[in-house]
Amino acid sequence: MMENTGAMQLPMKKLVLGGCRSGKSGYAEHWVSENFSDKVFVATLEARNDAEMDQRIALHLQSRGAGWLTVEEPLDLAGVLERNETGSEVFLVDCLTMWLANMMMQDFSDEKIQGEVARLCKTVAGLDTSVVLVANEVGLGIVPESAMGRRFRDLAGWTNQQMALVCQQVIFVAAGLPLRLKG
Repeated sequence: MMENTGAMQLPMKKLVLGGCRSGKSGYAEHWVSENFSDKVFVATLEARNDAEMDQRIALHLQSRGAGWLTVEEPLDLAGVLERNETGSEVFLVDCLTMWLANMMMQDFSDEKIQGEVARLCKTVAGLDTSVVLVANEVGLGIVPESAMGRRFRDLAGWTNQQMALVCQQVIFVAAGLPLRLKG
C-alpha cells in the first residue's frame, strides 16, 4: 500500500527503514517505479558463493522487472552517486545495512565508517538526483550477545539517524505497511 505523496518535491531524498522481511524493499521499489522512468538500483550485496543468497538476488532482480539498471557497489556508495554515470533520475540504494556490514568485514574502524557515512550524507544532500535509501532498523530486538553484534547494531542505528537528517522523507515499514516518520 502506498501513501499519498501529494506534490513531490524534486529531487527527493527518502529513507525507508524496516525490519527483515518487513516489505521495505518492495515498498521502495514500487514507489520508485511509480514516480520515475529512468532508474538505477544500487545493490550493496555481493554474491559470495552462497546458493541461498544467490537465489535471493535472483528473486530481487525478477521482482524489479524491466526498466532498471543495476549497479553493484559494496563499499563506495558516495562515489557511485557522485559520478551518476548513467544520468538517471533516481537511485534506489538497497541496502545501507549491508553496506555497513561490508565495511565491517573489511575491518574498517568505527572512525572510518563514520567518515564514509558523513561522506554519503554530504553526497546525498548535494545531489540534483533523487535517492531512495533502504536500511534495516536493527535496534528493536534484543541486545546482541557479542561485542561485534553490539557494534553493528550501534553503527547501524547511528547511520540511520545521520541519513534521516539529510532526507526529506523517512518511512518506516512494518508488515508491508508504510508509516511516515518525516516529511
